[in-house]
Amino acid sequence: MGEVVAAGLISHVPTIMLPEQERRERNGGRDITLVAGLQRLRSTVMETLDYDTVVVLDSHWATTVEFVVTSHDRRAGLFTSEELPRGMKRIPYDFPGDRELATAVAAHGEERGTWITAIDDHYLPISYATINLFTYLGVPGKRWMSIGVCQTADAEDNLRLGRALADGIAEVDRKVILLASGGMSHVFWPLRELRGHEASGVEHIASPEAAKADLARLDWLRAGDHARVLDTMPEFARFRPEAGFGHYLMMAGALGERTWTAPGRLLSEYENSAGTGQVHVWFDRPEHGWQVAR
Repeated sequence: MGEVVAAGLISHVPTIMLPEQERRERNGGRDITLVAGLQRLRSTVMETLDYDTVVVLDSHWATTVEFVVTSHDRRAGLFTSEELPRGMKRIPYDFPGDRELATAVAAHGEERGTWITAIDDHYLPISYATINLFTYLGVPGKRWMSIGVCQTADAEDNLRLGRALADGIAEVDRKVILLASGGMSHVFWPLRELRGHEASGVEHIASPEAAKADLARLDWLRAGDHARVLDTMPEFARFRPEAGFGHYLMMAGALGERTWTAPGRLLSEYENSAGTGQVHVWFDRPEHGWQVAR
């Protein structure tokens, strides 16, 4: 029987792809801690833990009428971002996919009360929420696949996706790492003001209220109080969390929702990026496993 062996709320913010010198220039000579966090995650987890497949819950890939999961045997190519082509261009990627797992996840959609389609079209675009994390965390031979957020989905829909994901993992006997790829509050500074807020300090978050909301939830995540995060989603929505926080909600659905009490450990500081809240929080598998909602 398969299981999730670890999971994380991981920032894919574009500044991690800039050269170190440029990152330091934007940050008063100091590098952003998000980079060191990813490097530490690779050496201490991705290169040492026993796992088969990485599933990226991709907050930058938005669908409309269903959730979509990639079912390619392999994905390879060069990636240039349509959003930020100056900083993310011609990034190489090449990794095996997991058709069996993707198909199994999609097959559990209807019984979980949602719609999931597995797609293996090689012309399907890929997003930097997947590419940036693969660049830092991809280990040769490990399978990677992505699940997009659905822009018409609400919190309950995202939790249902997570339940179907857990079902598929259990059915095909996979050891899986979940990467909820995205940020927290997600309000950008206006263009004419943005260049004055490129440093990573909390004072550059779009508003003190947004930073306060993010930091409160970080405290709850570190304490394993996922129930409180879930119960206060309507309040958090005021600060426009990235993708409606769908990446986190899908992860929570796969790991037990309100029964999920695994504490998170910070792999970075809480940092600003153009007004948005960014952080890496890692959740190790509890000794007795996760309790998935039935």
